Amino acid sequence: MPEARPPAGKAISRNIYAFGATSFLNDTASEMAYWVLPAFLASLGAGPAQLGIIEGIAESVASFAKLFSGYLADRVRRRKPIVVAGYVVANAVKPLLALTTSWWQILVIRFADRFSKGIRGTARDVMVAGSQAESRLGSAYGLIQAMDSAGAIAGPLIALVLLPHYGLRGIFWAAAIPGFLCIVVATLGIRETKAVRSSGRLDVPTLEPEVMSSTTGLAPRLPRSFYFVLLAVTLFSLGNSSDMFLVLRAQSIGISAIQAPLLGLVFNITYTLFSWPAGHLSDRLSRRAMAAAGYLVFATVYLIFAIAPSARAIWFSMATYGLFYALTNPVLKALVVETVAPEMRGRALGTYFFVTSVAALLASVITGELWRQYGPRVPFLLSAGIAAISAVLLLASRRARAAATS
Repeated sequence: MPEARPPAGKAISRNIYAFGATSFLNDTASEMAYWVLPAFLASLGAGPAQLGIIEGIAESVASFAKLFSGYLADRVRRRKPIVVAGYVVANAVKPLLALTTSWWQILVIRFADRFSKGIRGTARDVMVAGSQAESRLGSAYGLIQAMDSAGAIAGPLIALVLLPHYGLRGIFWAAAIPGFLCIVVATLGIRETKAVRSSGRLDVPTLEPEVMSSTTGLAPRLPRSFYFVLLAVTLFSLGNSSDMFLVLRAQSIGISAIQAPLLGLVFNITYTLFSWPAGHLSDRLSRRAMAAAGYLVFATVYLIFAIAPSARAIWFSMATYGLFYALTNPVLKALVVETVAPEMRGRALGTYFFVTSVAALLASVITGELWRQYGPRVPFLLSAGIAAISAVLLLASRRARAAATS
């Protein structure tokens, strides 16, 4: 039977809209640069192997930062300074891409960008959970994700317009404008939320027994339901390499570099349209089942990219790929938050982001190496198979949770 959801609580809070506006502006700046980065790397003499190293290292440092940020968010009284500082650093370094002359310089910039994202990301998601009723967590995360991906539509469109006139380096300079606006909105619009400090013991009867700390006074442990979910998501992440490999694959069958922003556009249109409805629906249905469906969408898309029957199939698959993100990103955040007590949200989210990001690091490095050795078909088929298995495990974690609570 599907997991029961309580009736929707109070309306979306003002803070959620402030987070959404900030995400929109930040992602506009990021996506202006992100979708032209493979072509820029190629102009500097770098290829798939270097791309795998850059994206892998960038995401791994973000994972460590998210883990640290999660533990910090559970202990500090004010989380807003962490979030704002993360946006400041990220949007200060993006324009520096215009000055780079080698791939290792891009690595340094991506390192700083992803580190700042990791620092602000977990703290922000904890603030989101503290700004909204639990019965509407999925809707809150879905709204922010929709705004984020709307920025990812605006970014490629702006890049597409500017690229013929100002070139790749001009795109990087132009990204400074929405980046500056992002900092302003984050500083003025986001309001501090109340921090829930852990006392070392919990008295929450609705949680599983495993979350209760022992008489030693140690911090409470995360529940088994959280680790069931983490296992499935981590396995999936081992096959979820950087999306830049999708762009490279598209270019390998004849889609030109100048059309790369359009790939981002069709992907993010779907992502934007379905994120809020998916999050809202997850407040009423099983979050695990919805995320598993997202994994099956991913498997289908990667299978088509492996076969690459035509350019038309690639365009259609890229649009469908946005549905995978909508069914997983906001839904899994809400799922993680609801499995733990408020005092442990930062630690749970930080652990979730850390483990899956480390797995994504391995995925990018493995994909780059498999591509170099065997061509693109093998890594894409491998990713599709891993995603299908992960969907089964996620559904099994749902049954395990039901058995544990019966």
